[in-house]
Amino acid sequence: MATCVVTGGAGFLGSHLCETLLARGHRVICVDNLETGSLANIEHIRSPEFVHLNLDIIEPYFIEGPVDFVYHLASPASPIDYLRLPLHTMKVGSYGTHHTLGMTKVKRARFLIASTSEVYGDPKVHPQPESYWGHVNPIGPRGVYDEAKRYAEALTMAYHRQQGVDTAIARIFNTYGPRMRPHDGRAIPTFLRQALQDRPITVFGDGSQTRSFTYVTDLIDGMIRLQESGYHQPVNLGNPNEFTLLELAETVIDVCGSRSEIVHEALPTDDPQVRQPDITLARQVLGWEPQIELREGLARTVEESGAETLIGALAS
Repeated sequence: MATCVVTGGAGFLGSHLCETLLARGHRVICVDNLETGSLANIEHIRSPEFVHLNLDIIEPYFIEGPVDFVYHLASPASPIDYLRLPLHTMKVGSYGTHHTLGMTKVKRARFLIASTSEVYGDPKVHPQPESYWGHVNPIGPRGVYDEAKRYAEALTMAYHRQQGVDTAIARIFNTYGPRMRPHDGRAIPTFLRQALQDRPITVFGDGSQTRSFTYVTDLIDGMIRLQESGYHQPVNLGNPNEFTLLELAETVIDVCGSRSEIVHEALPTDDPQVRQPDITLARQVLGWEPQIELREGLARTVEESGAETLIGALAS
């Protein structure tokens, strides 16, 4: 039985990862100070092999006993969070990553950092391969998140090259599914919240900007495959099927059977115009590609969340 540490384990992605690791027979230590995570995401996990530690990783910390794998997911990740917590976001990406890598080194474990497609910024290469270095505004409002993740990638490779830590870097593209926070400012939870209440769906700009959307179970499968692969360079994990935000809004309305109309609002600063992963490397190295298409994933999100519960949560 392997022991896995998951920082940010009470978050959206982290809680799904904890569940899947437990189902695979691993022991899981969830580290989360609940700044943006929630006990509601993990309260259903009733296993003697699961423990939650309320720790703030921007301070040095230590895990008792052996550790085999470290999944470093901790970070404010939605615009509403990193704009509210800019300094904390930078500290989690720098101090938090440093402390977690230091713990990983002592434990002689393998480390995976959940990086982001935001390291590509507003890309001038489309779709984005791992070899593309990005086009990021370091002083814009999104810079605190983008640069924290870019720094964390650099720190991860420094620990690998100088300290010999066994590391992996997952560049995660837009992911959705049950347990998304309804008011986190991202497109899918916002559109669902609005559609399920027949309220106007707000699309920024003319809606021609594109995104790719990965259902959470596909993403978690890719992360675990990467962690167990022994591969060290960054790997894109995302769905290469690209949609405009206007197409997304129309699909949400259809899936929800909603009477919502689409309205347009001003485009946020530094909002990327395109976002599409090149997953050639993931296919070659991991044998991985997403299996769940957008319409099916949206339907699962509504169904598995429970319609009444989801509408109630979204209306709060």
